[in-house]
Amino acid sequence: MFKMIKRLGQCVREYKRPSIATLLFMVGEAAIECVIPYITGTYLINVIQQRAGNVEMPYIVKIGVILALMALVSLSCGGLAGWTCAKASAGFAKNLRHDLFEKVQSFTFHNIDRFSSSSLVTRITTDVTNVRMSYMMLIRTAVRSPLMLIFSIAMAAYMGGWLALTFVVVVPLLIFGFLTIFRKAHPSFRRVFKRYDKLNASIEENVRGMRVVKGFSREEYEKQKFGKAADGICEDFTKAERIVAWNTPLMNFCMYFNMIFILLVGSFLAIAKPQSGVMIGQISAMLTYGMQVLMSLMMFSMIFVMVTISAECAKRICEVLDEEPDMETAANPIQTVTDGSVDFEGVSFKYAAEAKEFALAGIDLHIASGMTVGIIGGTGSSKTTLVQLIPRLYDATEGSVRVGGRDVKEYDVKALRDAVAMVLQKNLLFAGTIKENLRWGNETATDEELVEACKLAQADDFIQTFPDGYDTHIEQGGTNVSGGQKQRLCIARALLKRPKILILDDSTSAVDTKTDAKIRQGLHSYLPETTKIIIAQRIASVKDADLILVMDKGRIAAGGRHEELMQNSPIYREVYEEQTNGGDDHESQNDDTE
Repeated sequence: MFKMIKRLGQCVREYKRPSIATLLFMVGEAAIECVIPYITGTYLINVIQQRAGNVEMPYIVKIGVILALMALVSLSCGGLAGWTCAKASAGFAKNLRHDLFEKVQSFTFHNIDRFSSSSLVTRITTDVTNVRMSYMMLIRTAVRSPLMLIFSIAMAAYMGGWLALTFVVVVPLLIFGFLTIFRKAHPSFRRVFKRYDKLNASIEENVRGMRVVKGFSREEYEKQKFGKAADGICEDFTKAERIVAWNTPLMNFCMYFNMIFILLVGSFLAIAKPQSGVMIGQISAMLTYGMQVLMSLMMFSMIFVMVTISAECAKRICEVLDEEPDMETAANPIQTVTDGSVDFEGVSFKYAAEAKEFALAGIDLHIASGMTVGIIGGTGSSKTTLVQLIPRLYDATEGSVRVGGRDVKEYDVKALRDAVAMVLQKNLLFAGTIKENLRWGNETATDEELVEACKLAQADDFIQTFPDGYDTHIEQGGTNVSGGQKQRLCIARALLKRPKILILDDSTSAVDTKTDAKIRQGLHSYLPETTKIIIAQRIASVKDADLILVMDKGRIAAGGRHEELMQNSPIYREVYEEQTNGGDDHESQNDDTE
C-alpha cells in the first residue's frame, strides 16, 4: 500500500503547492470551528452567572463581533480550500492520465499483450476519476475530519468534564462499524472494476464489428452479452451499496444517543444538582462538539467508502505504471540506419517465456539492401511474426536480427522505426482528413509529395472523386472508405517516409491484381534502393521478387526465385497451381465497394 501511494504521489508534481495550501486552509477552518462553540459556551455561562440585567452591552457586541469575524475567517478558509483542492485534484488526475498514456506508448507488443484495450481504457478513464475523487477527499476531508475529531473531543473534555465520557462509547462503536463495513464491501468493489473491463470490451467489440453484427443479425445476442456484463456490475454494486448503506443508520444511532445522553444527564445535573458544576453553557457546547465529533466520523465513513472503491482502481493504475517495457535500450544507441540490409542469424521466437513451442524456429536469412523479397505461407505460419522482429516490435528470443549490418538492439528505437515502414495486415486510419492521415508518414510533406505518393499507391484516382479531395474527412477507423481504398492510403502513407525497408503485410489483399501490379511497379520506380518485403497470399504479388520465402509452421520451408521454387518446393508449386487454375489472375475488382 505504501509503495502504491508513493507511486501515485509522483504524479502530484507541480500541484504540490495547491495541495499543501489546501491542508493549511483546512487546519485553519477546523481550529476556528472548534473555538467558536467554546466562546459561545463561555458567553452563556457568563450571562447566566451575571444575570441578564447585569450584562453590559459592549460585552455582548464584543462577543458578537468576535464570533462574526471568526465565522468569516472560517468561511474564507473553507472557500479557498475548495478552490485549491479542485486545482490540485484536477491537476493530479491530468498528470496521472498523462503518465498512463505515456507509459502505454512506451510498451512493446509483449507489454500490450498483458492488458486488453478495454482494460486500458477503463484504467485511464474510470479508474483515474475514482482516484482523483479520493485524492480530493484525502487532502481536504481527510485532514479536516481528524483535526475536527481531535479538537472537538479535547474541547468537549475541557468544557463538559465527565459528560465527555459519552464519546468513549460512541467513537469506538462507530470506528468498529466503519471498519466492518469497509472489510465487507471491499471485495465487491474489487469485482466491479473487473466487470467494467468486460463491459467496455463488449461495447468496443460491438461498435467496431457493427457491420458484422448486423450482417449476421446478431443484435439480440450482443444485447444479451452486454446485458449480462451490465447485470454483473449492477449486482456487485448493489451488494456493496447495501453494505455501505449501514453507515447512515449507524451514524444516526450514535448521534441521537449522544444528544439524548447529554440532554438528559446534563439537564438533570444542571437543574437537580447545581453543585455538580454542570451549566447550560456547557451543555450547549457539548451538543455542538458532539455533532462535530459525529460529523467528523461520518466524513471518515465517506472517505472509507471512496478509498474502498479507489483502492482497487489505484492498484490497477499502478500495474500499468509499474509495467516495465521489456525492450532493453543500448547505452549509446546508434542514430542512423546505413542501408536496408536484413540478416536473421539463428533466430527463434516465442510470445511468452512460458510458451512450450516457438512461433519461429531456426531462422537464418540474409537480404541485401534494395532487394524485393516475397513471403508466402499458410495461415499461422508466422509470416507476420517474422517481419515484426525487424523494427523491434518484438525482440528475438534466441539469435540476432541485424539491420544495416548492426544488431537491432544497438539502435535507438525511434531511429530504427523511422527507417522501417510497415503497412500492417490490419490497416488503420485515424479520424481526420486524408492529408492528416498521409502526413503520419512525413509530417513535413508538401501537397505535391502527397499527390505523388498517392499516385504510386493508386489512390489518387479515387481521392479526386471525393468532393473535398485530399481534405475529405476520414471517420475513426476509416469506416467511410472501402477496404481497398484504406489499403492504398496506408501504402501511400508508408511511401512518404522514404524508408530504408518497406514491409507490406498482405496489404494489397483487397485490391484487384491489375491494381496490385501497378502498385508493385510504382514501388520499384519510386524506391529503387529500398528493401521491399511483401507478405502475400497471391503468388502473382511476389512472382517477380528477387527472393521468395515459403513459410511453414514457423520455419522457412524453401527460398529462391519463382522458377527455382516451382521446381524445388512442392508447397509453392501446389499454391501456384491452385491459384492459376482457380483464375486468380482474373479476379474481379472488389476495392471500391463497402
